[in-house]
Order: sequence, then structure tokens, then C-alpha cells
Amino acid sequence: MAISRDDILGALSRITLPDGGDLVGRDMIRALTIEGGAVRFVIEAPDPELARRMEPVRVAAEAAVRALAGVAAVSALLTAHGPSRPAAPSIKIGGHPTPQPAGQTGPQRIAGIDRIIAVASGKGGVGKSTLSSNLAVALARQGLRVGLLDADIYGPSQPRMMGVNARPASPDGKTIIPLKAHGVTMMSIGLMLKENEAVVWRGPMLMGALQQLLGQVAWGELDVLIVDLPPGTGDVQLTLCQRTHLTGAIVVSTPQDVALLDARRAIDMFGKLKTPVLGFVENMSTYICPNCGHEEHIFGHGGVAAEAARLGVPLLGEIPLSLDVRLAGDSGTPIAAGEGPIADAYMTLARRLIDGGIV
Repeated sequence: MAISRDDILGALSRITLPDGGDLVGRDMIRALTIEGGAVRFVIEAPDPELARRMEPVRVAAEAAVRALAGVAAVSALLTAHGPSRPAAPSIKIGGHPTPQPAGQTGPQRIAGIDRIIAVASGKGGVGKSTLSSNLAVALARQGLRVGLLDADIYGPSQPRMMGVNARPASPDGKTIIPLKAHGVTMMSIGLMLKENEAVVWRGPMLMGALQQLLGQVAWGELDVLIVDLPPGTGDVQLTLCQRTHLTGAIVVSTPQDVALLDARRAIDMFGKLKTPVLGFVENMSTYICPNCGHEEHIFGHGGVAAEAARLGVPLLGEIPLSLDVRLAGDSGTPIAAGEGPIADAYMTLARRLIDGGIV
């Protein structure tokens, strides 16, 4: 049975607000659209101050609509109407990196963070960011304190994938307060930019921005910080490996030869930078038709496993290709936050990292 607008508003009317009332009674629902089983809407708070306290309400609203029969995906955005009262000092991201303090040389630890794992790929389009967000959520569901840093400065995608759109606060113009979603503490330069704004920086600006996102964010106490790296072997990778004490890197690749060519270059880079490669993940490993159950290896199969064996590193997981992964990422709720075979694949990957002592 198709979901109706009244069904959705009925579910949202049961979501109470921090200062009383409910979302529908306070007339906060905007731009409600239903496309098949995908539901999207905007929660418009009366002022920015209330909006800053409403992230739990947004999460609850998504959960309430997702529980309705006929709903396959939900995306709720949080915004505010009207001007804000004088805000705390804003922070500027980007600029040349600062030198290490006197007496400090080599990679440094970040206070409060036990382990830092980079998720890398030699090329774009292999699902590295999707794997980063889902792995972070899966680890959080296993009870770990998890952070997620979107280090893809030119193409930040984690705000969309994690369903976060608020600008991080900075009480003193220096410290950045990260946001939380799906049990994960997360930060991305995309949260500091206007919608569709491009980052047009040379290398030193990238390095300075990464230094700020690592060192000026109030990460708190974390068991593991997942760093979603950009594709390639450039300035961001060099800065992270040379300035930050990394536990190691997970390399993501699809099975086809052209992806493995670039994955090998990423591995060579980590070797030169003395960063351990913790293992491979084969993404888009297989496709199972939801109608007939036929299994197809669209990008080939076994190439990543063979490469892992050749290098003597573990094959940590094989993640299937599924439309549901794309729908979940676009809606801002990683598929690992739910149930089903694809979520199980990410949970298996998370348990493998925990059981292997990697996190």
C-alpha cells in the first residue's frame, strides 16, 4: 500500500519538541515529498537557537517515518527561519599549515583518540566514502566510541551520507565542535561551506585545512577515528601520514584490473610513508538480482582477494553491490544503521576489525 501524506504527518505529530508541542502542531514541516517509497521533508525551526537543539528531534522524525509501512528511505533536513542572535566567533578553515611545536618531530598522536584508521583508494568511484560512513556506523553499533573525519577537501560527501547539515559551532573562534549522527562524532569541511560552493585551493591550503580538522576539532574520547581520504596519492595523504600517528590504512577497491592498478599505487605510497596497510576491502564485489536471485560479478571477482594474498595482507571484507546502499547514502542514513544482508556485511567487517585487534 502506498504511503500517504496524512500517514507521514500523523507519525510526525507524535514527535515532541525541546520547548513543548510537536512538529506538526508547531507547523515546522516543509517541502514534504513522496516519490515511491522515498520520503523527504524539511524541519524548519522558528529560530537558529532552537534548531541547534533539534538534531535529536530530526533523528526521531526520520525514525518515526521510516517505521511506516511502505517507506523505503527517509531524508529529513533541519533548517531555521529568521535571523540569529549574535553568534559565537566563527572559524575560518584553510590557510598554510603551522609548524610543529619545538621539540616535536614526526607523526603526533591526537589527544583522546586511541586509534586512527585511514580509508583510502587509488582512484575515485570505488565506494570509499560509502564504506567509511557505513564502517563508522557499524563500529558504533558494536559499542565503540567512533569518529568520522571527511578529509576529502575537494569533494566532501559525508554530510549528505550521514544526514548532517548544521554548521559546527566554535565558542572561541579556534575550537570546532563536531556534530553527531547515527552514534558517530563527525566533521567535514562540507559543513563549513555554502551549498554547492567549490574549494579552489593549492596544496598548502589543503594541508592547513586538514591540520585544523584534526587538531582543532573537539573530538573528545574516541576508540577509533575513521578518516575518509580523497582518491589519489597527494597532499592530504602526505600530510596525514607525516603529521599524524596512524594505526594504519584500509584500502578499498572494486575487483576490476583498472581499479587494482591504482590501489597498488596507494599501497606503494603507504609503504613509502611507513604507514601499515591493515587490509583490503572488495567493494561492489557481487550483485544479486532482487527479483530472481541470480548472482552476477559485474566488475569481475577475486581480483582484490588475489592482490591481498600477493601482498600478504588480510582481505577484510567483500561488500555486495546494491541499489539500497545508494538510496540509504542519498537519504542520509547509512545502510549499516539498519538491518538486512548489506548491513550484515558491514557488521561482519566491523567485527573482523574488532576481533583482529585492529580497533
